[in-house]
Amino acid sequence: MSQLFKKDEDWIDFCPHPTKPLFLLPPGAVDAHCHVFGPGDVFPYSPERKYTPCDASKEDLFNLRDYLGVTKNVIVQATCHGSDNSALLDALETAGPSARGVVTVNPDVSDLELGRMNELGVRGVRFNYVRRLADPKPDEYYEQIIAKIAKYGWHVVVYFEAADLEQRLDFFSSIKVPVVVDHMGRPDVSKDPMGPEFDLFRKFMRENSNVWSKVSCPERLSLVGAPLYEDVIPFAKSIVEEFPDRVLWGTDWPHPNIKKDMPDDGHLVDYIPQIADTELLQTKLLVRNPEALYWSAS
Repeated sequence: MSQLFKKDEDWIDFCPHPTKPLFLLPPGAVDAHCHVFGPGDVFPYSPERKYTPCDASKEDLFNLRDYLGVTKNVIVQATCHGSDNSALLDALETAGPSARGVVTVNPDVSDLELGRMNELGVRGVRFNYVRRLADPKPDEYYEQIIAKIAKYGWHVVVYFEAADLEQRLDFFSSIKVPVVVDHMGRPDVSKDPMGPEFDLFRKFMRENSNVWSKVSCPERLSLVGAPLYEDVIPFAKSIVEEFPDRVLWGTDWPHPNIKKDMPDDGHLVDYIPQIADTELLQTKLLVRNPEALYWSAS
């Protein structure tokens, strides 16, 4: 562990020995949402961070990839590193063509920096609207970034709470590059999956053909818990079936800010056939869709 940073007292480390999944992932399967943390001694955490995690290195991530039967990763910048993407870029450099990245940048990022990131495999930027993790900025802040990344063919990843969608809807709908929503916009699974709140999310996807969704993180959304996450299944299944060509899956390893019941990544793989119950849907979710978004323009 890092000698420079002490992890939060209530921090729960990732599962060191996950179950071997029963579900066999198809060749070429992509974990389209995962992170690397530090190590803090090498890649210091941001002074503005709202949490201090355990170290979760690229070696740990790639070992998990191989153990689960994943072929490729999409590594998403963690908020604990702020806009310093050094740990992520180092992981991309090590992984080569088997990984892609989503970074966090400021409006003053240079074209030289963006070009280098693009060469290393970055294909998107992330905007975090979850206030306990980040401080959301005015729309104009993000518009400046979108203008800079558009020429590279990158997309925008947005992370928000379900209750925030109505307020952000006009801005999100105005974005012309592809938009990827983290974790289905974090629906409240105690509510009806066919009710007005989640129907607004489906309407957002229906009316904007450039919007994709990650059907990830049942462990964050579920009230009934592991290993089946039954209460999340109707939400994710409805998105997979209505938008089969615009969905992605990921582990969210190493599961930042889980406050109890750290998930077993093997169980998260076994959750997949519950929300994508045919071979075609599984192939689209795990292989075709992430290949199209992250590797087709390489």
